[in-house]
Amino acid sequence: MYFYVYMLLCINKNHNISYIGYSSDPAKRLNQHNNSKGAKFTRGRKWKIIYKKRFNDKISALKYEYKLKKDYKLRKKIKENNNENFS
Repeated sequence: MYFYVYMLLCINKNHNISYIGYSSDPAKRLNQHNNSKGAKFTRGRKWKIIYKKRFNDKISALKYEYKLKKDYKLRKKIKENNNENFS
């Protein structure tokens, strides 16, 4: 089984809001976020997956998720690269 670290993006009043998470099924998890059944922070917004990375084990995925949550420069770079594709 693979695990994925993903980044969601939501444009809210001309600024980008991002969310980082991990899952073994990112498409199913995105559906939960968009139907207000995901994390409390994501409720009431419409999200799009703009980045995901696959890992062979949960521990590696969790370590990378933690790193990505703390690395604001990398998050900003990912958001800027995907902002023009967001609709």
